Amino acid sequence: MATQDSPDTWLRDEFRRHLQLFYSRLKLAPPYHSVEKALALLTTMLKTIPAVELQQLVADPPLRWAYYRKAFVESGLSQKHRGIIAGLARDRRALELPEEFDTWLDLYVTRS
Repeated sequence: MATQDSPDTWLRDEFRRHLQLFYSRLKLAPPYHSVEKALALLTTMLKTIPAVELQQLVADPPLRWAYYRKAFVESGLSQKHRGIIAGLARDRRALELPEEFDTWLDLYVTRS
């Protein structure tokens, strides 16, 4: 984390970078309105967390990804490009995304 960034700014910026990487590897245009909505939702969630817990969130990648997933779902991003992403998610290695992104990809392939 850059020393000049507050934890919530750093988390929001990291989330934005992950979204950019996700859509670029999928070779899809990001649904910009929903991306902005996801960033706003994450920002709102982070504002409710005490400073000590924000520091823990910065230090705990699985916990961060739980927050990122929540914002991804609640913003409607998980509903955009559903069919295309479901098809792409079946061959995850071809996407060359880090394993953490399975948190989002699982939303497309594990529906009942």
